[in-house]
Amino acid sequence: MANVAAVGSAPRGMTREERKVIFASSLGTVFEWYDFYLYGSLAIYIGATFFSQYPETTRNIFTLLAFAAGFLVRPFGALVFGRLGDLVGRKYTFLITILIMGASTFLVGLLPGSASIGIAAPIILIGLRMLQGLALGGEYGGAATYVAEHAPHGRRGFYTSWIQTTATLGLFLSLLIILGIQTAMGKDAFAAWGWRIPFLLSSLLLAVSVWIRMKMNESPAFQKMKEEGTQSKAPISEAFGQWKNAKVAILALLGAVAGQAVVWYSGQFYALFFLQNVLKVDPQDANIMIAIALAIGTLFFVVFGWLSDKIGRKPIIMAGLLLAVVTYFPLFKAMTQFGNPALAQAQESIRATVTADPKDCNFQFNPTGTAKFTTSCDIATSTLTKNSVPYDVVAGPAGSVATIKIGDATVESYDAVKSGDQAKSLDGKMQKGINLALQANGYPLVRAAAKVPESKLDAFVAGNPELNLDAAALRAGEKTMVPTSQLVTDKLLTAEEAAGATEMAVYTVPNGGAFKMVADPQAVNWTGMIVVLTILMIYVTMVYGPIAAMLVEMFPTRIRYTGMSLPYHIGNGWFGGLLPATAFAMSAAKGDIYYGLWYPIVIAGMSFVIGMIFLRETKDTDIHA
Repeated sequence: MANVAAVGSAPRGMTREERKVIFASSLGTVFEWYDFYLYGSLAIYIGATFFSQYPETTRNIFTLLAFAAGFLVRPFGALVFGRLGDLVGRKYTFLITILIMGASTFLVGLLPGSASIGIAAPIILIGLRMLQGLALGGEYGGAATYVAEHAPHGRRGFYTSWIQTTATLGLFLSLLIILGIQTAMGKDAFAAWGWRIPFLLSSLLLAVSVWIRMKMNESPAFQKMKEEGTQSKAPISEAFGQWKNAKVAILALLGAVAGQAVVWYSGQFYALFFLQNVLKVDPQDANIMIAIALAIGTLFFVVFGWLSDKIGRKPIIMAGLLLAVVTYFPLFKAMTQFGNPALAQAQESIRATVTADPKDCNFQFNPTGTAKFTTSCDIATSTLTKNSVPYDVVAGPAGSVATIKIGDATVESYDAVKSGDQAKSLDGKMQKGINLALQANGYPLVRAAAKVPESKLDAFVAGNPELNLDAAALRAGEKTMVPTSQLVTDKLLTAEEAAGATEMAVYTVPNGGAFKMVADPQAVNWTGMIVVLTILMIYVTMVYGPIAAMLVEMFPTRIRYTGMSLPYHIGNGWFGGLLPATAFAMSAAKGDIYYGLWYPIVIAGMSFVIGMIFLRETKDTDIHA
């Protein structure tokens, strides 16, 4: 194993053994992050498979919270595996975490959806996500500690920055595999079942990762401490039960890691979610844009890690936090202009107004994903949120039914409870009225073709006067004979409406079906989008590149694995992991697609102020003292 340079000696080149340590640690960690991030990259398909029984807005929040479940348990994994790493060693802890991660990811690929096993599907999914979170809670601290304890003094920022690339490279790898499979098999097949293949491929990555980690040696600092008998017998109580160490952990969390976490997740995951679910950019195009930005920006992890050895960790991290605070609003607004210019223009010219009894308007953060919004105000605002429409809520008379005004059109909402059996038809009427008003006012909605059975054709023509249809002309045109059993399965007819018939004519009516908000692929400014996403990515590298070295340097060897892991995973697991769901819910509640950005801005601003005042520079710390 490489010897550690003495404090004060001149930086030297990287030895072959040190390169092996960095490569082995980084490659195994890339595979582990790949496993973890598959869920975030495939959130749309997972939501449709495991949470299909819920409305779209609820499903989005539920899917994001299931993703966050893995983050919420990461601090517990940090305690369990951090303690193990400080007691028995870094290497063997690595093997346990990679096995748990790989197995739980593989099982997600085999798990039946809610249509097959009902509520058991999301429950098992969340359980597997929690296992992933526990494993990852023990992974990062071990990797960073292992590499830092091999690094010579004056080079720890550069050496550990390679570990910092692993999360982004894992995401990048997951996106590449997803795009490759999606391109090969087509979007429809991928949405139906092909999204499971990347999860199943984790078994191959697991085998490679275990083989790599079996060849690694123990950290020289840990081995020396073990030989001298100076190990901590109770690393958890020593790290957090003694104020001198606990205050360091608190400062690390509030003065650095919390801000780093929200900048990281804003620049990668929330940006991807914003593209797909708010701007309605085609999911495959959004993944390609993120992948390009990651490819451009990843090198800067190493650049800022290297720079932190020269000028310090603190100036770079604080600069990244400040830039995020100052520029997030203009950057995300630029993203809208580049990604969906028609939506941006419509939002500038038209803002909906919801007039409702204030008692009917609730904050739509749904932590369990099971609540159904039933008041006329909540139904109206959730529909507008789904279509990325900004709105204001105006107080109406007590007990009144909410109305939605869009341009010159006014649409009445409904109360799902009071409407009883009429709720479904009232919902269809409201949705259609809103969509027609939005389309008339420039919102980029397209309308799919409608499949209309013969028995419903006359009612369909009468109910859609805006289409100027002629029932006789439709009957004289093309039609398809379809078994009524299939029509019942497809919910085009009920069994009663089939009236004993074995088959029925079905007519295809162009532009007569469901409305969908889209981003016109021809109007997307790819260059502008990639520039904005790359800037967000560079902010990520500024705050994340030097943070591993800083955390390692803040704690002594005997409790380092435990001490650095907990604040890191509370920050990234809780402050960061909850960001997408919290930001989306805040935007839904306020009627402003940008309002959720206040969450990362406030947290990053808090870390900037605390860090500037209380955080000390660590780059010259002797971690073996």
